[in-house]
Amino acid sequence: MLQSNLATAHSLGADLRALRKSRGLTLQDMADTLGRSVGWVSQVERDLSDPSITDLRQMADRLDVKVSTLFRRGGATPIEEEGYIVRSRTRRPIGSRTAGLVEELLSPDLTDDFEMVHSTFEPHSEITEAVTRPTQEVGYIISGRLDLIIADKRFRVEPGDSFRIRGEPFRWLNPYDVPAVAIWVIAPPVY
Repeated sequence: MLQSNLATAHSLGADLRALRKSRGLTLQDMADTLGRSVGWVSQVERDLSDPSITDLRQMADRLDVKVSTLFRRGGATPIEEEGYIVRSRTRRPIGSRTAGLVEELLSPDLTDDFEMVHSTFEPHSEITEAVTRPTQEVGYIISGRLDLIIADKRFRVEPGDSFRIRGEPFRWLNPYDVPAVAIWVIAPPVY
């Protein structure tokens, strides 16, 4: 019984529900986007109905995620690891579609109170407009250097440094010649 509940908790439907709720969307909002009934959307979120690829594209667009975010990547995860272990080859790509930033989900799914992300900031990349999210975010720099502008204060972070952002506007830039790699934890989840 526990195993089947665990499998259900880490499903496409559970991820869709978590994303919808994190965006402050109702079942009705999603149904209106898709031209479907609230009941059908609810069934998808409970894994009782399967959305078409067109439905998934529309859902991903409304949730502001890539369609690939909704699928596992790489090899199959053994059932005993499902919900516990994320192998490097099975990380799911996520992200804001910003050029120069590659993000992969390190958390087993999108249903926790937080999400952990592996972020690679390509050399000479940046976001030019500040982002403000209703979250608390912490990061740890693994390699490279990254410049962060948090609430109009500029910081350079290097390997071993960590940082926190509490709902303040922020931007990032990597003006350096090597990628910067960070582990980023966001609560509540935004992807």
